[in-house]
Amino acid sequence: DGTAVGRIGHGLVLLVGFAPDDGPETLVWMADKVVGLRIFADEEGRMNLGLQETQAELLVISQFTLYGDTRKGRRPSFVHAAPPDTAIPLYDRFLEILRESIPGRVESGEFGAMMDVALVNAGPVTLVLER
Repeated sequence: DGTAVGRIGHGLVLLVGFAPDDGPETLVWMADKVVGLRIFADEEGRMNLGLQETQAELLVISQFTLYGDTRKGRRPSFVHAAPPDTAIPLYDRFLEILRESIPGRVESGEFGAMMDVALVNAGPVTLVLER
């Protein structure tokens, strides 16, 4: 609606999708993995620092289309994505876990909303995290 709902400075943009069988243990693993990843440059320019060692922030965006299956036909199938009644509580809990881990440094988009997301991809580094 023309208003910013989440904004960060230096940090990570997380595009997050959930599967129907994801549960609390998946969320804990995801949050721990994200917070613990050593992907920020140290004094020597090496990817060696994590969120805990930096003041980096997180912008978390729900993105069910990550589960789009394009193997057949021309229209993606999203049958492997969790339906909203499953995904919304997972998304909300994931945000809570992250906010407990790095207080004051987690912003989010609005679940299910059409959003324009702008980012500067410094590096570029793009990772896919799957368990």
